[in-house]
Amino acid sequence: MDLRHRNSGDAREAVMATGDVSLNPSIRSADTIEFQNALRAKIVGQDDGVQALVELFQVFTAGLNSPGRPVGNLLFLGPTGSGKTRIVEAAAEILFGSPRAVIKIDCAEFQHSHEIAKIIGSPPGYLGHRETHPLITQEALAANHTDKLKLSFLLFDEIEKASDALWQLLLGMLDKATLTLGDNRRVDLSQTVIFMTSNLGANEITDLMGGGYGFIKSGDTPQTNIDQKVERTAVEAARRKFSPEFMNRLDKMVVFRQLKRAELETVLDIELGLVQKRVLDTATNKFLFRVTDSGRNFLLQEGTDQRYGARHLKRAIERFLVYPLANLLATQQVNLGDLVRVDWDGVHNELTFVREKEGAIITPESPEETLATGAAPLQDGLAKDTPAEAVSGETSTPASIPAAGPAVARQSLQGRKKDHR
Repeated sequence: MDLRHRNSGDAREAVMATGDVSLNPSIRSADTIEFQNALRAKIVGQDDGVQALVELFQVFTAGLNSPGRPVGNLLFLGPTGSGKTRIVEAAAEILFGSPRAVIKIDCAEFQHSHEIAKIIGSPPGYLGHRETHPLITQEALAANHTDKLKLSFLLFDEIEKASDALWQLLLGMLDKATLTLGDNRRVDLSQTVIFMTSNLGANEITDLMGGGYGFIKSGDTPQTNIDQKVERTAVEAARRKFSPEFMNRLDKMVVFRQLKRAELETVLDIELGLVQKRVLDTATNKFLFRVTDSGRNFLLQEGTDQRYGARHLKRAIERFLVYPLANLLATQQVNLGDLVRVDWDGVHNELTFVREKEGAIITPESPEETLATGAAPLQDGLAKDTPAEAVSGETSTPASIPAAGPAVARQSLQGRKKDHR
């Protein structure tokens, strides 16, 4: 008999004899699985960051977080444009309904020690102490609490830019989960996740990646074990910058990876879905649009920059897609329910906007009904979960074109330059 089978049989016999039940600690609760799936749908290519948040959420909901300490102290490292701040905002949007449900402190505003008063407030006796309201208060932390989830997010963005005074202030917050304000009030941080982001080691990572910065272009050939080298470089840079007592109070350091071509395509799908949602939520003449493969390739080419990472993709979408769509709306070249195709014209070297269909959206019977769903990722710019009955079955070009404007609009790209702002 095989030894493994004999051992498993012995284990089952032992369970039957003693009445013990084998447990599986790898199984997650339904709420945690739902949170994990929602976070993965918003964050692309950063599994370590997603896993860190999911584990903290599971521990907190189970009630096993350490008493007298924050729920978690996380330091996010990595190149710019890789999603360090975005993952915190995405988690807040999933749990609290808004990406702004985070107390965000831009550490670039605290480069001098006296500016700490903006966080804790000025003590009595100082000129203007009544007008200096602290950023971190118990009321601000509890603003997004619900009966089901009493959790708060506190984000220190670009922590390396802050003065030493802020780092010293953080020592007590990270260790004892308390903060004493200028008027001697105490703030309890035991139900708070403290996030810190940093671009430490960015120059070394740039040299290591041979100029890559936040992503890898399709033509690049990644070096062997590049992720491990980037992680080691970022962690070593953090240890050189921060004191040992500061580093010892961190629960976990997560290094965000550079985004590859396939991941950037997924980011493009998400961003196009957000643009479609904006059109359906705010536009006067609600319409649908879809971007062809050649149009998507153009946006990816224009929206990836070695110095600015995936953040540059959003600026390219605004410049080459949102602005032209706004012009079409303002000049009434698109009407309620139209389906617009966005394509790349290689002959004239420009994007074209063509009205493919009329009546692509069915007008709702009541104001409460939505026209179409736009929050989901897109397939060529068209929402994947758009109801089938909302899209007209006609595929032919409309017989008549309104006099307000032509059916085809082009965005000239002559003399265009990449936006590096």
